[in-house]
Amino acid sequence: MSLLAAHINDAGISVLDADKVLYREPGFALLEDDGLQTGASAFSRARIRPRRIQNTFWVNLDVAPIADRQFQHLSNADLVSRQLEQIWQSVADKGDRLVVAVPAYMRNEQLGLFLGIADELKIPVLAMVEAAVAATRREYRNAVPVHIDVGLHSVMLSRMAQGGVASVERAEVIEESGLLALFDAWRKVIAESFVRQSRFDPLHTAETEQLLQDRLTGWLESGTAGASISMKIDYRGVTHEAEVEVLQLLSAAAPVYQRIASRLRALYRADETPALQLTARAARLPGLADMLVARVGGEIFMLEAGATARGLIGRCRDMQPGEGGVSLLRQLPWDQAAVEVAPVEIESQGGRPTHVLYENTAYELTADPLQVGSQPGAGRWIDLQENMPGVSRHHCTLQQQNGQCVIRDFSRYGSFLNGHAIDDSAVLQIGDQVRIGTPGFELRLITTETGNGS
Repeated sequence: MSLLAAHINDAGISVLDADKVLYREPGFALLEDDGLQTGASAFSRARIRPRRIQNTFWVNLDVAPIADRQFQHLSNADLVSRQLEQIWQSVADKGDRLVVAVPAYMRNEQLGLFLGIADELKIPVLAMVEAAVAATRREYRNAVPVHIDVGLHSVMLSRMAQGGVASVERAEVIEESGLLALFDAWRKVIAESFVRQSRFDPLHTAETEQLLQDRLTGWLESGTAGASISMKIDYRGVTHEAEVEVLQLLSAAAPVYQRIASRLRALYRADETPALQLTARAARLPGLADMLVARVGGEIFMLEAGATARGLIGRCRDMQPGEGGVSLLRQLPWDQAAVEVAPVEIESQGGRPTHVLYENTAYELTADPLQVGSQPGAGRWIDLQENMPGVSRHHCTLQQQNGQCVIRDFSRYGSFLNGHAIDDSAVLQIGDQVRIGTPGFELRLITTETGNGS
């Protein structure tokens, strides 16, 4: 009788015991007339049979019929049940119990449905734990950790509290920013490189597109150490070769990476040191870690593969079933030594603004706070005179402080940095937009030309 730990992430659902990884396959299902395949076998035909592929059933876990008319007798819950059944049959022995790390995108009703499915399959679930809590096994002293993981369809950011245990203070889910969005962008760049360099178009047929998909992850991992990636595809006895610059991949990924950085920046207050904790899956994305350090600051901490599930094994080993059933655990004790994080000044690629532009006037940003609101007080101020919902009399201030440009919010309604609500304060960069009110006034952070003949 063993304790097994599962991490539910549709990019790679993993199950471990105390010694090794027992299962790691994506949340894919292939619906065929003669049966239903899940996991790696479905993923291996995803580009060949795209109309028969389902890959949203974990993130949209419900009992509504799926859209494909031929298979409307099935729901997302049925697909989850099938993959969960195949997982348990492949990894479990009689008497084994399971603890589960669940992602931030799963709502309470979905967790209840998951438990119902597990009960029907006779899977003894001992506990469910927030995935970020399971992965965070130590204190980050002098810093605020944010756990970063990536799924098929979204990126999950969890700001961790450190009150003696690991717990989630605030969680954000960034939609349309997962692996599928990145893979789509990278497939196009890679296909163009093959066409230019070898006159071979891997997107011309479903078969060759699947070959490209199968090799993509390996190519990306090889690109973390160099400026370019060498690629080969063997098709019908002919070897086709091409090379792609890593910078091309970074350019293609920029819209997704920027969304991640923008949301992260809104999670940090101006006086905090970021400790960015990346899962192995997030850390393998080319250039993401470097970009986050440049735009957000702080220090990167990369977790080993399987860290989330492994973080459950030791901490839940002595856990007993609760009398009231299984509930979601939102905190766990640390079981690894603390790490000291040295405070670092944020000097990002974004640059430090010198002025804020409102309507047709640029206001200089100095150490003297620039007040913004509907009835600012004495001193320097931007007067938002119009009646606008969500604007306070003394709404926020902008100023230069400790080598940074800082916004501090004093309102009842909140201030929004690039569309994301800030918590008390945030560091501003050139090009940022601050919105106040609804639909709101917009302030743009800029710099003036210097040293170029002006």
